[in-house]
Amino acid sequence: MAPRVLVSDALSEAAVQIFKDRGIDVDFQPKLGKDKEKLLEIIGQYDGLAIRSATKATEKLIEAATNLKVIGRAGIGVDNVDIPAASRRGIIVMNTPFGNSITTAEHAISLMLAVARQIPAADASTQAGKWEKSKFMGVEITGKTLGVIGAGNIGSIVCNRALGLKMNVIAFDPFLSQDKAEKMGVTKVELDELLAKADFITLHVPMTDKTRGILNAEALAKTKKGVRIINCARGGLVDEAALAEAIKSGHVAGAGFDVFETEPATESPLFGLENVVCTPHLGASTTEAQENVALQVADQMSDYLLKGAVTNAINMPSISADEAPRLKPVIKLAEVLGGFAGQVTESPIKQVEVLYDGIFADMNTTALTSAMLAGLLRPVVADVNMVSAPIMVKDKGIILQEAKRDKSGVYDGYIKLTITTEKQTRSVAGTVFSDGKPRFIQIKGINMDADVGRHMIYIANTDVPGMIGFMGSTLGDAGVNIANFQLGRDNQGGDAIALLYVDEEPKQEVLDKLLANPAIKQAKPLEFAVE
Repeated sequence: MAPRVLVSDALSEAAVQIFKDRGIDVDFQPKLGKDKEKLLEIIGQYDGLAIRSATKATEKLIEAATNLKVIGRAGIGVDNVDIPAASRRGIIVMNTPFGNSITTAEHAISLMLAVARQIPAADASTQAGKWEKSKFMGVEITGKTLGVIGAGNIGSIVCNRALGLKMNVIAFDPFLSQDKAEKMGVTKVELDELLAKADFITLHVPMTDKTRGILNAEALAKTKKGVRIINCARGGLVDEAALAEAIKSGHVAGAGFDVFETEPATESPLFGLENVVCTPHLGASTTEAQENVALQVADQMSDYLLKGAVTNAINMPSISADEAPRLKPVIKLAEVLGGFAGQVTESPIKQVEVLYDGIFADMNTTALTSAMLAGLLRPVVADVNMVSAPIMVKDKGIILQEAKRDKSGVYDGYIKLTITTEKQTRSVAGTVFSDGKPRFIQIKGINMDADVGRHMIYIANTDVPGMIGFMGSTLGDAGVNIANFQLGRDNQGGDAIALLYVDEEPKQEVLDKLLANPAIKQAKPLEFAVE
């Protein structure tokens, strides 16, 4: 029987035809996504669900989707899909990360120009029969400084277009190397410097815990008087209420917003303010972009349903059907090693070195490295996956080196990841035992043997007496239960590390108590997606 796919949003006819041509039984109901009850009633009949943004793939819907194997999102944002719920049910979530990059970048530039010259207000005034030429005094963008927060795929396109408009471009991006910035023709700066110098600020970062409210009241107070703010990335990156107050006070001269904290945005503190241009999330709304992402998601879903190939998956590595059984536990190990380095590294990464030893050297190391890079970037770029991670690393100018060698130690094989930043070099190694579970075997050159748990605490300290008791009592007093405790040191009185597998995520106050001990240099909470 042919796989069945439901298209519940407005994909193009060409995309629907791809499903048909590939032998998929496709049910095209472009308005169904808005009818939650009807969608809930019939979703159990389908193997695949192709959507845009109107359909909400909630936990309730996913629980009812008893036969669903894949959800394909035509576009980059997957905010309308409950990814943890889908993962628990074994449903793959795919997106099309680069199909609308140019379109979104062009919209950001368009909003910047509209705000600079007050075009929407001037148009409304003129069409109302007024001739208020003196009222709409704009500013030139030539020679002005554009501050770009996030110089990834979309942000780098904005930088390129702004340079063509003869603007001075400065960029803040933790993953942007100095060499890459120079090749792009932009100046790499820290966030506070960008806020102080930019005449225009545009945001192009994903929504994560680190970026939420990146332009809050405190940050806006640091901006240059007369600055104009553009947001075509994600609602919630900017505190709308704080920005509204800054505009009313005259500190911020204007804003252009395509995304809002609550969407659909029927109200916002920004609405009705002078020289604020608002659009209804049109960043990806061009004929070309909509067609590209629709065709791409149809091909990806067909490949998976017919061949088992996984491409641009948010919650599963991209591997072929033949490789899956052998690679799956090793890909999990690679993600864990990358996730460890990404969570404990706080300064910009300059170089990534991956060593495959023994049995792992003969595997599909391209897939393994991609999984590791996805784990490395995920703490900052939430929706990164195996396909997009290598591209992002290359775009950010991070040097990637991969090496292989024959078995060299007591293990049949292992993977070692070494990260070089502007401040330090850090390494972590791991292997997979016969139970298929990943294990840490070395951190910072210190040998150990540690399980990987969902919630862990990594502690780097000086080897002094009493540390085990101090860690245990500190966590015990805070009600944090330790499931496993692994230690290692390089020599007596030297560097030591501890990996604590705990039952729940530790609160910051617990970490602060640990760090109050002068022997402890670092105490970082870690989280891994393990069973």
